[in-house]
Amino acid sequence: MIKPMTTLFMLMSVDGKISTGSIDDRDVDKDFPHIEGISKGLTQYYDIEKTTDLFSMNSGKVMVKVGANKPKENIGKIPVSFIIIDNQPHLNDIGVDYFIRMSKNFYLVTTNKNHPAFQRKKESNLHIIYYKDHIDFINLFEKLKTVYKIDQMTIQTGGTLNSVLLREKLIDKLNIVIAPALIGGKDTATLVDGKSLQELRELEYIKALKLINVIKLDNSYLQLKYEIINDTKLI
Repeated sequence: MIKPMTTLFMLMSVDGKISTGSIDDRDVDKDFPHIEGISKGLTQYYDIEKTTDLFSMNSGKVMVKVGANKPKENIGKIPVSFIIIDNQPHLNDIGVDYFIRMSKNFYLVTTNKNHPAFQRKKESNLHIIYYKDHIDFINLFEKLKTVYKIDQMTIQTGGTLNSVLLREKLIDKLNIVIAPALIGGKDTATLVDGKSLQELRELEYIKALKLINVIKLDNSYLQLKYEIINDTKLI
């Protein structure tokens, strides 16, 4: 398979939650700073995030949760290029403008021909990758590698999209920062959501992991690095 080398980089609780609740108003970025025993070590995650790849794949939904659609002043250009998956769309005109102004390159991937990004398609750093009915992620990753020359990419999408990418064998490595927290809630997003397995043959979707490194951070935080074994073998 032709694609960039990819790493899923996320912050999660010990019970695998990547949000603090099931609605958009609940989010670890918003809520963890207010919780004693969790807030003090949180900045370590953001420090590690600054060392990840210069190409970052996110979803529009996640970006809106962290404030992409809110007006901002003095938006500075950074060396990171963003690949945003956004069908609904979640990003509005303000969000599109934010990524155009901030990103080195902004790759908008969508099935929505009315996405507000099309109104800005003449921007030199905006690249719209359009799929008519559904996003073919294998094709997309091949295009990112061969057309846009992206060799390494960090993935920071939500639990549902993480599941799609994992089951398509598109994630190579896992870099997880674990916060000292138990959140709970059956409807709260986890690292990998999507369709639950039911059939014996579906065990091939389970990915074994090879541990590369365990780093004990300050304030009871952990960083775990794994290699994903994408070719699952059943015995």
